Amino acid sequence: MAVVNVRELSRRTSSVLNKVTSSNCPTLVTRGGRPVAALVPIDPGALEDWVLATAPEFVAGMRAADRELRTGKTVSLETFLAGRRSRASRRTGR
Repeated sequence: MAVVNVRELSRRTSSVLNKVTSSNCPTLVTRGGRPVAALVPIDPGALEDWVLATAPEFVAGMRAADRELRTGKTVSLETFLAGRRSRASRRTGR
């Protein structure tokens, strides 16, 4: 993994970003020799997934939904759809 300090990043931002995207490898950003951030190349096709996975509101919502599923306050989509199909088949006599 490449390493760049904050000063170098501020002076050569475009060059550093070009290297990250062309090499498809992350670059560690340091300040005073300590890691403070990472520049990570993003696949355009996976951008939405990455944004959602790192959005605090989305992550909190997913955790709440998982808790509700475990405690029986809700059901999975598969269970819900299976119930709908069985009710529909009883109504149509299939």
